[in-house]
Amino acid sequence: MIAHLLGKVAGKEAGAVVIDVGGVGYGVLVTLRDFERAILHSQQKFYTYHHIREQSQELYGFCESGSKKLFEQLLSVKNVGPKVALAVLDIGPAEAVRTAIASGDVKSLQAAKGVGKRAAEQMVVELRDKVGLLVSDQADDVVNRSAVDQQDEALQALVALGYSEVDAQLALQRIDKTLSTEERVKQALKRNK
Repeated sequence: MIAHLLGKVAGKEAGAVVIDVGGVGYGVLVTLRDFERAILHSQQKFYTYHHIREQSQELYGFCESGSKKLFEQLLSVKNVGPKVALAVLDIGPAEAVRTAIASGDVKSLQAAKGVGKRAAEQMVVELRDKVGLLVSDQADDVVNRSAVDQQDEALQALVALGYSEVDAQLALQRIDKTLSTEERVKQALKRNK
């Protein structure tokens, strides 16, 4: 098993990066977020999942170990393979995906390529209690917010910009509510770059 790779980013192409480790180039499939974070010719570490099938072998890589753990949890769901699990991680940061699962936000999960309503519901049912305590705390915070937050203009602005409601709430979670709507939106966008 290959647990991680530490090497130079030698190439980037179509959702994969090539990591040069001691003269050997490893092709690693990554999320869009990690693809953007990979800087050519820089030293980078990827936590990897080695997927072996009868006719092929694939390496999936993640800049953060928490993303790899969530990927493996998604693979434990019935009928979810590595490509679907990677697509689910493309909908946002791992914390946002965990929160969507913990709070039962099926619509956010359906935003992933190849995930229908039934598959999204299956992920919620099988993983809701397994995504971690930190996530449960965040999910409770999101789910139990008062209806006043639903009228939050900053939240509505982020949703209009393409954020899911859960992602928008998480982005605004630690931003001072006394700031102007415009300033809150700017800060939320800066944090989620």
